[in-house]
Amino acid sequence: MNQSFMKEKPVLPLVLSMSMPMVLSMLVTSLYNIVDSYFVARISEEAMTALSLVYPLQILENSIAVGFGIGVNAAAAYYLGAERSETANDTVSAGVFLSAVHGLVMTLFFVVTASPFLKIFTGDITILEYGKTYSYIVFTFTIPYFIGITFEKIFQAEGQMVVSMVSMIIGCVVNIILDPLMIFGVGPFPRMGVVGAALATGIGQVISLLVYIIIYFRKPLPLKLRFRREMLNKNLCKRIYSVGIPASINMALPSLLITALNGILAVFSAAYVLVLGIYFKLQTFIYLTANGIVQGIRPIVGYNYGAKEYRRVDMVFKTALRLALAVMLAGTMICLAASSALIGIFTDNADTIRIGQTALRIICLGFTVSAISVTVSGVLEGLGQGKLSLVISLMRYIIIIIPAAFLLSRLFGAVGVWHAFWISELITALASWFLYQRKIKRTFKT
Repeated sequence: MNQSFMKEKPVLPLVLSMSMPMVLSMLVTSLYNIVDSYFVARISEEAMTALSLVYPLQILENSIAVGFGIGVNAAAAYYLGAERSETANDTVSAGVFLSAVHGLVMTLFFVVTASPFLKIFTGDITILEYGKTYSYIVFTFTIPYFIGITFEKIFQAEGQMVVSMVSMIIGCVVNIILDPLMIFGVGPFPRMGVVGAALATGIGQVISLLVYIIIYFRKPLPLKLRFRREMLNKNLCKRIYSVGIPASINMALPSLLITALNGILAVFSAAYVLVLGIYFKLQTFIYLTANGIVQGIRPIVGYNYGAKEYRRVDMVFKTALRLALAVMLAGTMICLAASSALIGIFTDNADTIRIGQTALRIICLGFTVSAISVTVSGVLEGLGQGKLSLVISLMRYIIIIIPAAFLLSRLFGAVGVWHAFWISELITALASWFLYQRKIKRTFKT
């Protein structure tokens, strides 16, 4: 299969054809997140709070899996663009093997740390039991989840976005269907509560992996899995991890952010912790959509960079940025117009809805400008500049927002935490734009 369309097809149609399947996939994934939380919220507010506390661990799991997958994706796309097919094959083979190893290590880690992690934030026995039960089950599926994410990035490196879309959608749909059946005991299923929610999530992940494997063996692809000792050579692994480790840290930072903000908000009341958890569920619908655009352009950027088509890389960036800005602006309008209704999906408590409405209307003020830093980070990863991407993420999730949230909460109460979001996004966007203009575009001229 010839990937030359990556440097020959007009930029806008290329970006749309690569991004739209991923945007659709992200929308379905976001819908799953919301539906899954909706059903859990029907169990009780304590169950929803428990899953909000577990959420940082799930972000950490996802960040390690996806971050490593991005490293595989960037390296494979680069070698395809440079017409080094054997090295590209070794890249994806090493990626699948190492993802299984990572999955095993992280399974053990999550099983050991879940309970003490939850006890940091709550002493409520009911919430603790819900959280531990959900954690122990959902994290037993870590190995197939890690391997499935790596397969996703392998297909994306080839430009096979529709395959990723199909697999992700099938897994999410299975999850959505199983949620009410297993949580509430419909048909042949017993009523399992949070156990059912965890099992539905894990089964959906396994189904996605099976779809990838079936398509891989039935459809001829340019990238081939060939497990051999040479695939783990030092230079190849260094290239994968030089992007994969910063990308993983990038994606793990929200986990640290949520953990820190939970600690700040818990001083005021558990309702604020619940609202923060609800917000991060809702924002996935917006940010994962923008992330779909970024996922679509990452292999295009890597391929054209490998082919030394630098002007085209800049055109791809600007096109993706316009699309991301449109998505984030739409998200802002929705949050401003329907904040109360959105929070009401997860709770019928009037006080919680009031708190959530205020939070959503303030936080969404930073959505549109954040498109700049999100898009710049994606391009940097496609270029193999993982460290620079990490700098941007550190600004968004640690360096600015956590100190700002702490200080503003002392001055204005819990509402100060919500203002820290848009302040952080604005400052990071300005820094990201400067970084791209002064550092990255300069490399295209050398």
